Amino acid sequence: MMQSTMRQSLVDAVRAIASKGLNSGTSGNISLRLEGEGMLITPTGISPEKLDQAAMVEMTLDGSSNGQMRPSSEWNMHAAIYKALPQAQAVVHAHPDHCVALSCLRQGLPPFHYMIASFGGDDVPCSDYAPFGTAELAKVVLRALAERNTCLIANHGMIAYGPDLATAVARTEKLETLARQYMLAKTIGRPVMLTDDELSVVKNRYRTYGQQNPK
Repeated sequence: MMQSTMRQSLVDAVRAIASKGLNSGTSGNISLRLEGEGMLITPTGISPEKLDQAAMVEMTLDGSSNGQMRPSSEWNMHAAIYKALPQAQAVVHAHPDHCVALSCLRQGLPPFHYMIASFGGDDVPCSDYAPFGTAELAKVVLRALAERNTCLIANHGMIAYGPDLATAVARTEKLETLARQYMLAKTIGRPVMLTDDELSVVKNRYRTYGQQNPK
C-alpha cells in the first residue's frame, strides 16, 4: 500500500470511529505498521475534522520522528504491540463509553456471549493501571493482550489490533457493542456464562466463520 493511501486510510478511520461515538474530541489514536521497523500514527491533539494526510506521523518503533507533527502520546502502546506481535498490522486505541465504564471498574468481559471468543480467548481482560502515555502502560497492555487481539485498559479505554485497519476498527466496534450488551444484561439479572465445553465448540466454528470457501 502506498504511504499516501495509508495516510488517507488513517484519516478516514479516525473520522469513522468518531462518527460512531467510539471517541470524542481528540481522544484515541490509530496506527499502521510500515515496512521495516516503523509505523504511521495519528498526531497528538488534533481533532478528527482537522486531520489530513500531512498530519500523520511516520516514526520508528523506538520513538524517533523527523516530522513536524508530534505523534500521539500513546505511541509507546502501538510500538510495543508491533515489536511483540508480528501479526499486528494496525492498532486502534479508543475511549468508547461502555468500555471505559468497565475499565474504570477494572473489569474485563467474561464469556457471557459467544462472540467473546472472536477476540482470541475465553474473555477480554482488563489491564493493570499505569499512567497514560508511558512505557509502563505499554507493558501492562501488552501483558493483557497475551493470546488476545483486544483488551480493556484500566481506568482508560480499550485497544485492538488486526491484520489490517478494517479488522482493527471492526474489533473496536464489536468490543464496545459487547460491553454495552453485557452491562445491559447485568441491569436485568445475572448473565449466564458459557462453559468451557461450549466455548470450545465456538472456537472450533470460528476457524471457518465468515469464509466463503472454507478449507
